[in-house]
Amino acid sequence: MDKFVQLTLSGLTNGAVYALVALGFVLIYKSSDVINFAQGEFLLVGAYVAYLMIGQIGLVWPLGVLLTLIVAVLLGVVVERLVLRPLIGEPIISVIMVTIGLASLLKALVNSIWGTNPQVFPAFIPKNEVHLLNATVTADKLWAIFLAVLFLVIFSLFFRFTREGIAMRAVADDQQAALSMGISVKRIFAVAWSIAAVTAAVAGLIVANTLEVSGNITGVGLRVFPVVILGGLDSIPGALIGAAVIGLLEAYSGGYVGDGSLSQVIPFIVLVLILMVRPYGLFGQEIIERV
Repeated sequence: MDKFVQLTLSGLTNGAVYALVALGFVLIYKSSDVINFAQGEFLLVGAYVAYLMIGQIGLVWPLGVLLTLIVAVLLGVVVERLVLRPLIGEPIISVIMVTIGLASLLKALVNSIWGTNPQVFPAFIPKNEVHLLNATVTADKLWAIFLAVLFLVIFSLFFRFTREGIAMRAVADDQQAALSMGISVKRIFAVAWSIAAVTAAVAGLIVANTLEVSGNITGVGLRVFPVVILGGLDSIPGALIGAAVIGLLEAYSGGYVGDGSLSQVIPFIVLVLILMVRPYGLFGQEIIERV
């Protein structure tokens, strides 16, 4: 029972991080039909910017986190305006290749500034041991779950009750109808990319606090693809459920099977199976085209 609780909390921690990154991925896809292969690099940039603000400059962590989120917003706007907007109307393969190139560019930029050696992140989330249901876990895992859920609730309220959130939902459903109602689709694209960068930066903060700051953080972005394929590329609730499923599968396979390599490949086994059985995901919209 103790081991089950520990593995469950570990899986939910990973799932919470995956959910934050997947949320940005789905938002970009829903609003602009773009598959962003640079989402993992957004996470990497967020982690290193936070390391710069808190660890190198020495700012207090609330100010450092705030400045990190501001940088993330600016990054999202710049990428959308300078990189993606000129490609509106171009073949989808061109846009995909640009996001792949953007991922390489961001990673190279981070390596050129901070190097390739892992850096110790000045932890601002406590790591003391907590006893829960006869199991011992570290407090940073519980805080990671709490922070991820908090941000997901904030964004859910944003989409439901704010003017910008409602406009984003309208653009996601039908861009032409949104244009006819006077909604600026280009502005909504910029907002979507900014939110994607912010959610990735928050995930980067959580990963850096739990582990360390290194290029391996981009691996989290790679694991987002099985998450969004499982839940559905255009489904925000599906992304959340898919993140929890993938996180728990990783933890249970690594803890009970005892083979760390299985936990690394289990998300992609799920990816292949879901593509074979239900290509549009558990909650994705099934589109039938007649020719």
